[in-house]
Amino acid sequence: MALRTKIGGLWAAFGASIAAGAASAQTQGLREGLEVIGAPEPGGVNFQTGVTSVAQDIRALDTLLLVITAAIVLFVTALLIWSILRHNARANPVPATFTHNTKIEVTWTVVPLLILVVIGAFSLPVLFRQQTIPPADVVVKATGYQWYWGYEYPEHGISFLSIMLSEDQLAEYGYTRDEFLLATDAAMVVPTGRTVVVQVTAADVIHSWTVPAFGVKQDGVPGRLAELWFEVDPGQEGVYFGQCSELCGAAHAYMPITVFAVTPEEYEAWLAGEAQEFASVGGMRAPRTLELAAAE
Repeated sequence: MALRTKIGGLWAAFGASIAAGAASAQTQGLREGLEVIGAPEPGGVNFQTGVTSVAQDIRALDTLLLVITAAIVLFVTALLIWSILRHNARANPVPATFTHNTKIEVTWTVVPLLILVVIGAFSLPVLFRQQTIPPADVVVKATGYQWYWGYEYPEHGISFLSIMLSEDQLAEYGYTRDEFLLATDAAMVVPTGRTVVVQVTAADVIHSWTVPAFGVKQDGVPGRLAELWFEVDPGQEGVYFGQCSELCGAAHAYMPITVFAVTPEEYEAWLAGEAQEFASVGGMRAPRTLELAAAE
């Protein structure tokens, strides 16, 4: 009953109107003029547009693996067809009696080994580059909660929560119906052309901070602090969406991630202006959606 009440309260929160405040001001102020770039497409089968070097490396590696896999599939298919035509009972009425062929056995051992070496030679540098955290220009701490995200800019004393918007709130925040289940009332704001390090953790259960267009995915584990990094290419200012990618409870599907990538000048103005409203309240400011959920 307690869990049911809690879930019902959160659903009510998602559908409630958010009062004007710091979260609304900073999101609506930066949302104007930003194009939605990183978002899933209906029926899409490919990666989202990669706007970081990490995402581009991942896409290049995927293309290489696709070529290798396609070549193997075509070769095996051709070999099967040849075997069917060459070694059926009509074409080969007297079957061979040998059971081993040293040359073939050496070949099917060495060739796959060489293929794995090639894959490793290209994939390991990509992995090491992802996991080697460079010096940060911007540090953001992302904390997963059931079921929303909290963001902190520790160098600037800024912290806020990010809650999924209900359908009737989308237009107010500059989104369309297509962004339902993706858009949030407040967004992480980062500058393009700068190294952003995100410290990921969780307050209750394991969550996962994921933005496909950035090529990043990092689990947030309670009691631990993990890191990821990205640098959005200059000229790729826009809105990018992600979602929690670790099953974390009943409303797991309703804790999306919204990131605004803006120019360095706009980012500095955001820090000096609207973002300071968060710091002025003396701690993390929660949108009214959570207040309504707690009241219910």
